[in-house]
Amino acid sequence: MYTNFDSLPDDARVWVYQANRPLTDAEVEQIQASLEPALNGWAAHGQPLRASAQVLANRFVVIAVDEGYSLPSGCSIDASTHYLKQIGQQLSIDFFDRSAVYAAPGGVVETLPLPKIKEAVLDGRLTPETTVFNTLVSTKADLAANWLKPASQTWLNRYFGRVIA
Repeated sequence: MYTNFDSLPDDARVWVYQANRPLTDAEVEQIQASLEPALNGWAAHGQPLRASAQVLANRFVVIAVDEGYSLPSGCSIDASTHYLKQIGQQLSIDFFDRSAVYAAPGGVVETLPLPKIKEAVLDGRLTPETTVFNTLVSTKADLAANWLKPASQTWLNRYFGRVIA
């Protein structure tokens, strides 16, 4: 059953899906309008899941489920990825992009393909202080506390001090 994101408990499990490009406001509305009925019928082994979704920074779709109400199953998690694949096909968006995403000067959200990370470190576009969107958060509380982090406090830290020209 779909519920307001803010009403979910802090330990609600979250999954972050990253779009391969910025989303327009109209696309964000369409995504929300598509996800609400999908999540309203989302279930695990016939048990309804108390869930919600929100779009952040016109780039990320966050799906959350209250595991204290009912636990999602592998099949239900697969169903949620199917929802995003279906919406992505309709809007020509890849929600399974694995590029690094960071906040560039001026608050612009930039995508950095994985093969370009070393180059970005060398030319100074990506520094240990660069604000990165942490898509590896696992709970609603983790999202609130660790969504934006300096690159040095994320998986990108391995690129600093080790990059060889």
